[in-house]
Amino acid sequence: MDNSNVDLVNQYFTYFNNHDWEKMAEMYTETAAFKDPSLGMGTVTQTREQVVQKYCALNEVFPDLHDKVIQVYPSGEQHVIVEFISSGTAPDSSEFELPICTIFTIENGKIVKDFTYYDNFEE
Repeated sequence: MDNSNVDLVNQYFTYFNNHDWEKMAEMYTETAAFKDPSLGMGTVTQTREQVVQKYCALNEVFPDLHDKVIQVYPSGEQHVIVEFISSGTAPDSSEFELPICTIFTIENGKIVKDFTYYDNFEE
């Protein structure tokens, strides 16, 4: 089995945890399809620049933003499913831990779809 997609996803989380948003965004095609509760209910298209802006803004609120990968599930030729826990500390010292599942679709070594699922209910 070709592990290049798993390697790519592992590299993605390394960039994320290093807060290297530019390098992380370069792992996507120029425009990619996203599903993310923070972006609304449907599928939205975002550019690499929008990805960088989103995570820079998130990083400003949570300077210690971190994803802990729990399990990586390769699925077929183009998909990798990742179960992880995102955590961080807000300026008021409140901390969050959020279990997340993302399905990455990868074509020619680039992420074309990033479908992310988590509980988006505000407490």
